Amino acid sequence: MTMQQDAIAAMPEVSERVRALLASMRLEEKAAQIVGYWLDQGGEVVAPMADEMTTSDGSRTLADITRHGIGHYTRVYGTRPVDPAQRAAWLRDEQRRLVRETRLGIPALVHEECLTGLAAWKAATFPTPLAWGASFDPDLVAEMASAIGESMAQLGVHQGLAPVLDVVRDPRWGRVDECISEDPYLVGTVGTAFVRGLQQAGIHATLKHFLSYSGSQAGRNHAPVHAGPRELADVYLPPFEMAIRDGGAKSVMNSYTEIDGVPVASQPQLLTRLLREELGFTGTVVADYFSVAFLEIMHGLAADRGEAAQWALEAGIDVELPSGDAYLEPLIERVRSGHIDERFIDRAVLRVLAEKEELGLLEPNAFDDDAPSVIDLDTPRHRDIARRLAAESVVLLSNDGALPVTADARRIAVIGPNADRPEALQGCYSFANHVLAHHPGHDIGLEIPTVAEALRSEFPDAELTVTRGCEVEGFDTAGIDDAVAQAADADVAIIVVGDQAGLFGRGSVGEGNDTESLELPGVQRELVSRVAATGTPVVMVMLTGRPYAIGWALDGAEPRPRAVLQAFFPGEEGGPAIAQILSGTVSPSGRLPVSLPRAAGAQPFTYLHPPLGGASSVTSTDPTPVRPFGFGLGYATFAYDDFACATAAETSGAFTAAVTVTNTSDVAGTDVVQLYGRDVVASVTRPVVQLIAYARVELAPGQSARVEFDVPATRFAFSDRRMVRVVEPGAVDVWVGAHAAAGGPAAADAAQAAPVVPGAATARTRVELTGPVHEVTPADPRIVGVRIA
Repeated sequence: MTMQQDAIAAMPEVSERVRALLASMRLEEKAAQIVGYWLDQGGEVVAPMADEMTTSDGSRTLADITRHGIGHYTRVYGTRPVDPAQRAAWLRDEQRRLVRETRLGIPALVHEECLTGLAAWKAATFPTPLAWGASFDPDLVAEMASAIGESMAQLGVHQGLAPVLDVVRDPRWGRVDECISEDPYLVGTVGTAFVRGLQQAGIHATLKHFLSYSGSQAGRNHAPVHAGPRELADVYLPPFEMAIRDGGAKSVMNSYTEIDGVPVASQPQLLTRLLREELGFTGTVVADYFSVAFLEIMHGLAADRGEAAQWALEAGIDVELPSGDAYLEPLIERVRSGHIDERFIDRAVLRVLAEKEELGLLEPNAFDDDAPSVIDLDTPRHRDIARRLAAESVVLLSNDGALPVTADARRIAVIGPNADRPEALQGCYSFANHVLAHHPGHDIGLEIPTVAEALRSEFPDAELTVTRGCEVEGFDTAGIDDAVAQAADADVAIIVVGDQAGLFGRGSVGEGNDTESLELPGVQRELVSRVAATGTPVVMVMLTGRPYAIGWALDGAEPRPRAVLQAFFPGEEGGPAIAQILSGTVSPSGRLPVSLPRAAGAQPFTYLHPPLGGASSVTSTDPTPVRPFGFGLGYATFAYDDFACATAAETSGAFTAAVTVTNTSDVAGTDVVQLYGRDVVASVTRPVVQLIAYARVELAPGQSARVEFDVPATRFAFSDRRMVRVVEPGAVDVWVGAHAAAGGPAAADAAQAAPVVPGAATARTRVELTGPVHEVTPADPRIVGVRIA
């Protein structure tokens, strides 16, 4: 069979209604179903090259544009600030018009961004995905996603462009704040939880970006990727496999990048053979915005839009978003000229119609009811979830007795460019930073207490002064003297520094905002150092979208902050959550989802490195992070005892590991128990340490709990020299640690030094995996079972 014949033979299984609908369609009507239309597209740069790629034509009516129907409506709520209830009423009428006035009466599928909550005016803003990873709490992430989905359903939205399952490989990349972790298992478990929560609410989740987008060269957006097939299979792919097989994800979005010279948007080997034939994905593949056209204008793979359309459609991209630059007239002409078989269009249309049928859009009464007249997208439930997730995600990196701030602190100096700005709490894909940046002066639409405002509420009897000191970016130091004076006159100084999220040069982090340096932007380091030199106890709070090289603030020479908190864009309730941690009302329990880098020049680095990837006597450079993956302190302390682990298991089986964790302090707290392992000898090099499982355990003072993990041997699976995913027989070491550098093999300890955490690790147990080499199948378990008693 030729590639075309093979693809056509693999037509999706659909209902008789869908197949009959396809049979009745003209070519123009088919093409209309596999494109989007961006209703409000204008000068707002909310996608790469959105200004250059604009296709708006004010002379054409919506009825004319959709005369053959339409597949998707692009970002009805997420392009400009619109009143939710009014827009929902308009959208309901517009869907009725499509049903009434187009020949086939097929409604539009409406998609929106929902990475940090629904990207719409007045909608709740939750912590950014890097904060989800820091929480190590899939259940709470699922609860958040369900709440987001319920909001989307009220508005008549059907598909969410989230979660991002890219594995962090280089913190210089601007989109790190959209990612969950550098660990594929953490990304997979948390991302799958988001998928389940969103789809439980009836909204289809879209996994992005398939595949290896985060591996771009030197951390530059859209740059080439040089990953080998084993890294693709063992690092980038597992989160997608988990979200598809265990989460039932309904949609996937392609990566913009190229891998070894071949753009992903043109690769049937990835978008059809791997995604569909190997992973069993049956939903729709949607194009990342303009990525079909990019095959012509950025990759130079196609001579024109028609050729770009053929590359993408044959590869397996079913829907061109956000518009129809390639899949309308250029593709139609390509079919009529005989360059591409029309059945490739049929294949995509069948998938789109099947999705619309599953969502209930093809039912005769789908739009009989009116849209709600009152819509609240930021309810007390939303805010409660946002606060809990924000509090769980804050990581205490160091504490020399400055925290918690006691009631004796009568004068508190609140300093820094992020101390009193609501935008500083929100990620790149929040509505405020993604859209409202184009509408200066427009009301943000909901209450977002800043850190300074939250501290006023948390310390009502203290005298608070608020001083910016400097901006996030730029080199103006004129305000530092005032900040130093305020700090010198205070009992404690809380200095809030970090990022401003934005897009394509509008901000210090976010899509298109990559960096060559991992130093704090602007003159913020000078601000911190000069304030610390006053001798006043200083607490540094980081509001960032990436980890920065702040070893000088953690372990450097005096003067330095006496405590450092890391918060990854904690959302609308981040201010109160941070204030409660500073006061001691809440004990911090977040853990680093990414290693805290030593320097930009040490990147890319991952804790999942083989022996040659760490510090060594044969090189003068040191990639050792200043804080390892999984690290986080709290006000409570914990001890691990009675670690028990099976000493043998079949390569096709599982083993049990258990530990007793005890709160050894006089305050309540939550520990994140982390199970680590190492494949001692394998046919290809393996990481010196890898996360096997984890569990959050809440304990009162003196309380103990028994945590038991049921570990499938497939947690040690990898692609062997044949590029077959296997579990090999042989020895693996297993232990419980408070972070990736605790209790592991000597090589891991030497390569990943970290401050001593009491009770940080257990003795290692060697487990012998026995039996033949086990080739992993789809039926094999991917997620570790956890019991807490």
